[in-house]
Amino acid sequence: MSAASFLFSCSMHVGVSHPKVAAKSSPCGLLNQPWNHLKSKTPFGHSGVLEKSKLSQKGDEILWRAGALQVESAPSFSMGQKFHLHDVIEAQQFDRETLNAIFEVARSMESIESKSSRSQMLKGYLMATLFYEPSTRTRLSFESAMKRLGGDVLTTENAREFSSAAKGETLEDTIRTVEGYSDIIVMRHFESGAAKRAATTASIPVINAGDGPGQHPSQALLDVYTIEREIGKLDGIRVGLVGDLANGRTVRSLAYLLAKYQDVKIYFVSPNVVKMKDDIKDYLTSKGVEWEESADLMEVASKCNVVYQTRIQKERFGEKIELYEEARGKYIVNQDVLNVMQKHAVVMHPLPRLDEITVDVDSDPRAAYFRQAKNGLYIRMALLKVLLLGW
Repeated sequence: MSAASFLFSCSMHVGVSHPKVAAKSSPCGLLNQPWNHLKSKTPFGHSGVLEKSKLSQKGDEILWRAGALQVESAPSFSMGQKFHLHDVIEAQQFDRETLNAIFEVARSMESIESKSSRSQMLKGYLMATLFYEPSTRTRLSFESAMKRLGGDVLTTENAREFSSAAKGETLEDTIRTVEGYSDIIVMRHFESGAAKRAATTASIPVINAGDGPGQHPSQALLDVYTIEREIGKLDGIRVGLVGDLANGRTVRSLAYLLAKYQDVKIYFVSPNVVKMKDDIKDYLTSKGVEWEESADLMEVASKCNVVYQTRIQKERFGEKIELYEEARGKYIVNQDVLNVMQKHAVVMHPLPRLDEITVDVDSDPRAAYFRQAKNGLYIRMALLKVLLLGW
């Protein structure tokens, strides 16, 4: 049995008890770690030694909620030990081993979702979705994920207009308030870096559901999960990122994750006004990932395992409408592009689309974007499970 399978089977055992009671004497030993020092607060961590948890006592029952606990050392996942994931803020925080573990939990979530009876794994937990920007797939898939695991949802669809932010409340004050009502916060914000601020403030897990033109890590996770399921591998693949690469947080996060794999080459295809920014190019170069800019979508499509199309984001142009009009419609995936693509390649898109993929592409088996959206449910179920219950 793999380490990921062992941890998942053990955490399933723990999950059947009351969700806010975690017995230290778990038969699998996942919760029987040498907790030492109670610390006040930590931003999302990459080292794996901190876990958000608050201890509250009621009679003889110890209720484990979210707070910050430190163990003596950072256990290795490959050794079958528990490592800690307490926020999901940016793609760089994941390594290959963590990605493999999350994907294995996600595959288990596929079987849970397919059953007619709903899981009660997260019964008693509340998730707050705090969205300052419009969303359909991300917000609904997180809410669906929580409900399919037995949890409940508190939601605000347009927090920028219909929350106290409209009255001038700071993000930090909003987070401090919302964490008093919930066990985990999923937040989309219009400012890059807002998710880090929220995670630093909160004592409960925070998931970045998109922060302006910054990152969208759960989308990148589902994208890599989709590529693995569609192509059958992640090492040695060729990926064409097409469209709005300057403002596309999905392609930025995806580039960070693809850098975890071997012999990957990334092609950037975009109008001049929305080229990929230098920080991503420099990061890829520092990790030894080959990349190339091209103006020829047909040539790139003929070489790639994945053509990842994105929408030109009008909302990021402000009043510079002439630049938006210059960029939109320049690169379109249509039947001509399909004709040059490899037989087992796929077309992906984070959605929503406008005219950058023609509707006649939908019927081609290589059109993976709706399967990609469904995979988002499994990844987000996995993240909620791991963040709230552990491995």
